[in-house]
Amino acid sequence: MTVRPKCTLKLSNGMEFEGELIGAPNEVAGELVFTTGMVGYSEALTDPSYYGQILLFTYPLIGNYGIPPLHKDISIEMSHGFESDRVHAKAVIVGIDSAEAFHWSSRQTLDAWLKEQNVPGIAGIDTRQLVHIIREEKTVFGRIMPQGVATSGKASSLISKAEKFFDPAAQEILREVSCKKSFRLGRGNKRIGVVDTGVKWNILRQLIHHGAEIEVLPWDADLSKSDVSAWLLSNGPGDPQKTGDLKNRIAGLLTGHCPILGICLGHQLLALAAGATTSKMSYGHRSHNQPVQLVGTRKGFITSQNHGFMVDQASLPKDWEPWFVNANDQTIEGIRHKSKPFKSVQFHPEAASGPRDTGWIIEQFVKEL
Repeated sequence: MTVRPKCTLKLSNGMEFEGELIGAPNEVAGELVFTTGMVGYSEALTDPSYYGQILLFTYPLIGNYGIPPLHKDISIEMSHGFESDRVHAKAVIVGIDSAEAFHWSSRQTLDAWLKEQNVPGIAGIDTRQLVHIIREEKTVFGRIMPQGVATSGKASSLISKAEKFFDPAAQEILREVSCKKSFRLGRGNKRIGVVDTGVKWNILRQLIHHGAEIEVLPWDADLSKSDVSAWLLSNGPGDPQKTGDLKNRIAGLLTGHCPILGICLGHQLLALAAGATTSKMSYGHRSHNQPVQLVGTRKGFITSQNHGFMVDQASLPKDWEPWFVNANDQTIEGIRHKSKPFKSVQFHPEAASGPRDTGWIIEQFVKEL
């Protein structure tokens, strides 16, 4: 039996926890967040929305079905089991990681994959206690510090090793997750422009599945120069107010009638472009089982969510209205324009947690073009 090096998690409140190192022997810092998902760990870790965050899994056993093979050229195939071509979370924390993987599609273990991705993690920590700390203190930052091993790897340009803790919401980070140049995927009679602020592969899969051609554009692209039938504003990490002049470029789109659908960060950016405001939540929504209600009906849906900011309902302009609300805390989960084809959702309709639930939103968006 291999003895793993010890590893320390140091929190911004001064508390420290000791566990065993998994993955790469790197020292990293980030915001500590948790997810309640029992499966989907490879999808979560490769979700660009987790950039700059240390992801804690509340489910006690992670890694038991391994990691499938990954094809990085998405023009050939967007591999299932992943939301991008690399891990975007800064680190991972699990109660127990499975030393062996049991699944026909498994290529390697979680530990081996994290080493390959140059991402560290800790196993053997009391994850329940950490969740209580996160919920009580609302925003907690952490630092992963391997003991007795030489650290390796190249740090992000936004994170120096001399920095004690790192807050991804305090900086403009979209350049770290967006594509560098535009590209097209799929075939269809209608072309949808996707503003990539950290887009998940499954959003692209769903658009293509429903018959659209897509043009994926960098977050800082000139949107006025693209010839598209509709726009999708993607998910992504960080504070929506720290996205440069993107909200102004989206506001330019609102002067016309080209349909727009925003998802997660895209929802927040659409609201800002419309003249509303956003704010940081006391408790973010990060789980596969967030209940939302279609406003004006008794219809409810189970959704997948990952966000720490919200649109302030009182700030919505008079020509906009709430579309969905969260059944737990009544925060806005979607907005729509009263007369133009502009709408957005805070949750992830492409994730279809229940198992289909809100998948109709993307299907309807494409079919109505």
